Amino acid sequence: MKSKTMKKSMVLFAAGILVSLATMAAPAAWYKWKSKLNNEVWCTQTSPGDGWIKSSGPYKDANCKIDGRPGK
Repeated sequence: MKSKTMKKSMVLFAAGILVSLATMAAPAAWYKWKSKLNNEVWCTQTSPGDGWIKSSGPYKDANCKIDGRPGK
């Protein structure tokens, strides 16, 4: 009987830790990416693909105007 109570307690403890960690997560930063093909520049959070290189960043906004990381 004790082991079932112990397991429930462990599960609740683990769930509490996960919830608290999720509340500390910040949004992803934005970066300017430059096309190797035609020098076009995009502002995205992840690489648009193989033909792109990161040209600057991080930025706080989707327009790549405000320097820094979101949440800081």
